[in-house]
Amino acid sequence: MKKLSLLVISLLLIHSSMAQNYLDAIASDPTKMGWMKGFPPKKDSIISAIDGSFFEFPALRYSVCHMRQFFPSTVVRSAENNRFNFESALDKELDKVKFTPLGSKEDITWQESLMKVYTDGIIILHKGKIVYERYFGALKPNGVHTVMSVSKTFTGTLGALLIAEGVLVENKTAAEYVPELKSSAFGDATVRQILDMTTALQYSEDYADPNADVWIFSAAGNPFPKPPGYTGPQNYYEYLQTVKKSGNHGESFGYKTINTDAMGWIISRVTGKSIPELLSERIWEPLGTHVDGYYLVDGAGIAFAGGGLSANLRDLAMFGEMIRNNGFFNGKQILPSKVIDDIKVGGSQEAFEKAGYTNLKNWSYRNMWWITENENGAFSARGVHGQVIYIDPKAQMVIVRLASHPVAGNQANDPYSLPAYNALAKYFISKK
Repeated sequence: MKKLSLLVISLLLIHSSMAQNYLDAIASDPTKMGWMKGFPPKKDSIISAIDGSFFEFPALRYSVCHMRQFFPSTVVRSAENNRFNFESALDKELDKVKFTPLGSKEDITWQESLMKVYTDGIIILHKGKIVYERYFGALKPNGVHTVMSVSKTFTGTLGALLIAEGVLVENKTAAEYVPELKSSAFGDATVRQILDMTTALQYSEDYADPNADVWIFSAAGNPFPKPPGYTGPQNYYEYLQTVKKSGNHGESFGYKTINTDAMGWIISRVTGKSIPELLSERIWEPLGTHVDGYYLVDGAGIAFAGGGLSANLRDLAMFGEMIRNNGFFNGKQILPSKVIDDIKVGGSQEAFEKAGYTNLKNWSYRNMWWITENENGAFSARGVHGQVIYIDPKAQMVIVRLASHPVAGNQANDPYSLPAYNALAKYFISKK
C-alpha cells in the first residue's frame, strides 16, 4: 500500500480488489476495537495516516468519523442563526419492510440490511419529516462522517448554480476560465463535459495497479513532506495541468475524480472563493445547518473537491430535502428551481452505458449526480464505502446513509441498497 496519501483517493478503493473474509459490522464496531483510546493511546490502538493504517479495515470504521484527526482540513461553516430543526414522525414499521437483494432468492428486512452494508448512520425523511434515524459505530448525532465522493455532488451543484446565474457558460472551455489548463486534457473540454464526466482523459483510477495515474494524483495532494527525490506535482492543481487527452470529449461517461477537482478550480477562479467557502455561503449556512463540516486539504491548502468533505447526518438530510423541494428550504429559495430541474433532466444514457455498470442499467449522470431514470425520477449522490444521499420525488422520500463498508466499490453494497430504496419508496407511495 502506498504511503503517499491523503485520505484522498490513494487508499479509498484498495480494498475493492481484495477477496477477503471481513469481520461483520457488529464484530468490527470501532467502539469495541478501542482505536485511539487513552492519553496517550496505547501503541496497539494507534492508527496513523503516515503508514496508511488509518484506512485499513476495520480501522477505517473509526477514521471515517475522525478524518481531521489525521489530516489538515478547512472548515465549512454551519449556520449561526435561523438553524433548522426537523419535525419527527418515527415509523416503527420501516424496519419490517422486506425486499429481495440483487442476486438472491430470499427476502430480508430493511433492519437486517443495515448491518449488511456496515451502516454508521441512517436517516429517512418522508414529506420533510424524520421517520427513521439510527446511529452505529463511531458516529454520534452531533458528529461528522466523511462522505467520500458525495463531495462531488456538492461541487457539481455549485457548478450548476453558477451556470444558472450566468457566472459560468456551460459551452465554454476550461481553458477560457483557467488558462493554466490550456495544455492539459481539460483545456478544450467544456464546463458541461466536465460536470457530466464525459471528458476524454488519459487517466486510470485502477487502485490495484501501482502505476495507475491515481497514485500520482494522490502523491501531489499529499499534505506531508514529499520523499527525497520526488519531482512530481506539488498539489492538486499542478497535477491537473499534466493530464493528457485520450479520445474525444463528449462521447463516453468516465467516472474520474479529477473532473471534480478541475471543476472546483474553475469555480474558485470565477468566484474568488474556495469550494468550502462557497459551499458554506451559498448552501450550508442558508440551510440552517447545526454542525461545522470540513474538507481535507493538500499541502497548498487546496480542498479536495472530489472526496474530502465530512459532514453531519442531519445537515446532509437538510441538503437532500432542499433539493427534493426544488431548492426551497428553511423558509427561503436557496437554489433556483431551474438548477434542480437541470439535474433531473439527466445526462446521456448512451454515454453512461459505455461505462459498463452492471447494477446501474439505464442510469445517467448530470451535474455530478447519479440519475436512476426510473419511473419515480429518483437520483442520488454516491460515495465509496457506502455513502449516499438518495432522493425519490414521487415517494417524497430522502435517504442519507453514511457507512464504512470494508469494500470501497458500491458494487459491494448496491445489491442490498438499490432494492431496499425501491421497497421503501413503494411503502411510502402506498401510504398516500
